[in-house]
Amino acid sequence: MASLSPPTTYTLKTPKPSCYKSTSTVTRSSLTDHSDPPALAAKRHLLRLIADQDRGLKTQSNPKKLAEIIGAMDSLAAIGRGTVTTDETLSATWRMLWTTEKEQLFIIKNARVFGTAAGDVLQVIDTAGKSLNNVITFPPDGVFFVRSDIQIASPQRVNFQFTSAVLRGKGWEFPLPPFGQGWFESYYMDDEIRVVKDIRQDYLVVERAPYSWKE
Repeated sequence: MASLSPPTTYTLKTPKPSCYKSTSTVTRSSLTDHSDPPALAAKRHLLRLIADQDRGLKTQSNPKKLAEIIGAMDSLAAIGRGTVTTDETLSATWRMLWTTEKEQLFIIKNARVFGTAAGDVLQVIDTAGKSLNNVITFPPDGVFFVRSDIQIASPQRVNFQFTSAVLRGKGWEFPLPPFGQGWFESYYMDDEIRVVKDIRQDYLVVERAPYSWKE
């Protein structure tokens, strides 16, 4: 195709050949026919924004990036308005991609002080069993998890009550007392990701993990 293209000076003075015009028209039509639906485009935009943010650690010092990410989350929330995100499809092992929750980010950032590194950060939800585990893994053997009871409060809101917490290593376990209650709302959910805001106005983006976490 490049050998058929006229020089720049020729193009400016003479109408483009009909073959060039036809090819251009087909290309534009093809791109239009295969454009992403709004939900997919908004999701891809959000995932691009958080891809290099180290689960939110880098965003803490970048207000502009934070505003962009929250704006992208709000766009997905608008698309998900009126949908049900608290049915049986909420039951899954969800892996954190990005968050504003300072406690989780503090643990992720400082795990190396204890000679380890944080692995996957998970939400393990069972709507039928009315349970939620918030989990931070420390491969190969460590894990910190908080058990909660849950109640479905609305089509998008889940209330939770902490019941216990456990810090576990290889061959040992240290129980901790429960410490509170709250709620979270899943504003958008599909078969890949979920966009969440909680009682403390923290934001969370999680994906369906390729495995199921068990205690």
